[in-house]
Amino acid sequence: MNRLLTSLRARFRRWFEQRLPLSDSITLTQRTVYILPTRAGLMLCVTLLVLLVGAINYQLNLGYLLTFLLGGSAVVGMHIAHGTLRGLSLHLLPPQPQFARANVLLEVVLSSARRSVRHGIGLSVLGLDHWAWTDVAPQSSSTLEVAWQPLERGWHRVPTLTAETRFPMGSFRVWTVWRPAAQVLIYPAPEAHAPPLPPGQPRSAGAALQHARDSGDYDGVRGYRRGDARKQIVWKKAAHSERLVSREREPQEGEALWLDFEHTGITAPSSATAHNAVAQNTTERRLARLCAWVLQADRLGLDYGLRLPGKLIAQGSAQAHKRECLEALALC
Repeated sequence: MNRLLTSLRARFRRWFEQRLPLSDSITLTQRTVYILPTRAGLMLCVTLLVLLVGAINYQLNLGYLLTFLLGGSAVVGMHIAHGTLRGLSLHLLPPQPQFARANVLLEVVLSSARRSVRHGIGLSVLGLDHWAWTDVAPQSSSTLEVAWQPLERGWHRVPTLTAETRFPMGSFRVWTVWRPAAQVLIYPAPEAHAPPLPPGQPRSAGAALQHARDSGDYDGVRGYRRGDARKQIVWKKAAHSERLVSREREPQEGEALWLDFEHTGITAPSSATAHNAVAQNTTERRLARLCAWVLQADRLGLDYGLRLPGKLIAQGSAQAHKRECLEALALC
């Protein structure tokens, strides 16, 4: 029975969301603001009914006074709660690209033209119970940040958002549902413990450049990673700190650093026996490693290029170049 109710509720939610227009800005009106009593509100209604019956049976004037005083307060609270959202404007700022399985912060600006304060307004992704709350000052605006965690790379539409308030008494829940039109680009999640950068390729076949490549010059150190060669480990520091560290090798002058999809060290299964899921997992692992290498090369200030199936990005080192490489990995 519970599964049936959950399934029906999910179908109704999808049907309801599809009927909502796509817009990054919305001004709430009576047609887009909904109100229902909360559990506390229902208990208040039952209490008022019991008080009214008792006052009628015993002809208690003070009972009538208390019943209608509480009932009038509830009606006024319902009007104030509905007015807290009615007339409020919401605007979604363009979301910034983020890595998969990391939180994307959705910034929403709440603007009010009213001359009174709007109290206790919450914002959340529809279906999640992580709320951000704020008050909106008279004829002013306030910004709320809502966290959302996409799990896959590529373009994602911003999820449906909901805003609500239970001010002032908590006896009524007033809410709205909003479908933003914006999309956010999600990069692959970088590999957590990626191996060191691949060796640079010589720009020419000169013996001097080949000797420089084989000389093993290193700049900087980092924590040991699985797959590091023994000659990269700084044994003297390991003896003092009891922690393995490796030298970070940078391609020497005259070398070209290329990050190649086909040469990541992750072998692809044979096409005859590989299933689609296994092949897809291999692709995602390669993209995760390339993403980690792009970030590592950018951190070291190196010139690097990217080779992907059907796409070649020339060497560069600026922030725009890093963004271009990450976008190519996200859409590969």
